[in-house]
Amino acid sequence: MRAAALILLSCTALAACGRPPPPDRRGVDRDEVLVQVAASGSADTRPDEARFAAGVSTIQPSAGAASAANNQAMNRVVAALRGLGIRPDDVQTRSITLNRLDYGPNRGRFEANNVIEVRVRDLAKAGQAIAAATEAGANVLSGPNLRVGDPERASRSAYAQAYRAARARAEAYGEAAELRVVRVLAIRDSQGEAMPMVMEAGALDLERAAPPVAPPPVQTGVNTSEVSIRVDFALAPR
Repeated sequence: MRAAALILLSCTALAACGRPPPPDRRGVDRDEVLVQVAASGSADTRPDEARFAAGVSTIQPSAGAASAANNQAMNRVVAALRGLGIRPDDVQTRSITLNRLDYGPNRGRFEANNVIEVRVRDLAKAGQAIAAATEAGANVLSGPNLRVGDPERASRSAYAQAYRAARARAEAYGEAAELRVVRVLAIRDSQGEAMPMVMEAGALDLERAAPPVAPPPVQTGVNTSEVSIRVDFALAPR
């Protein structure tokens, strides 16, 4: 009986070895047609935070005097932002420089610069934060850059729209060819998320500009997330 069982197992193994391998489920079967579709989607999302850069530029006869005056002015700027409820984690130093001026009317003097980036999580306070920084002594400003705090969440509806567009196009191909969509073989992100295009103001020399009498108006508008995907569909006869 043991020998018969071994013979039976051997025959079963040989039969299994003789079978064709299962089809690759990522590809099409013999009665299917591959359709590769590229599609894009977009979604408008209202920004929920603002970022701007504020800095202090100070010119003094000596390096020490320039640095000391610059530090005092920047500390006043940071204190003003703290007074508006801006958290320490939302203020980050971008650059600190000290240079001897070798040109112009200030030749031979020293210029100290300190620039910080400010994140305002409450858009209603964006204008107030800018005004507070300039009134406290900031004389270099750029921004604001209005952003969505969670860009991945903001782009989900754009990806859903892109897939629906790809599916509709594949079904249109199938209808014209008397086929139907039977499987989705692959979904690929063509380029990842395209960040919203946001225009950022250039640096302003506020020493030569009149101090603001009121917070500048900040219009939030909407940001547009655009994505592209490629989807492989398997079509088969109806």
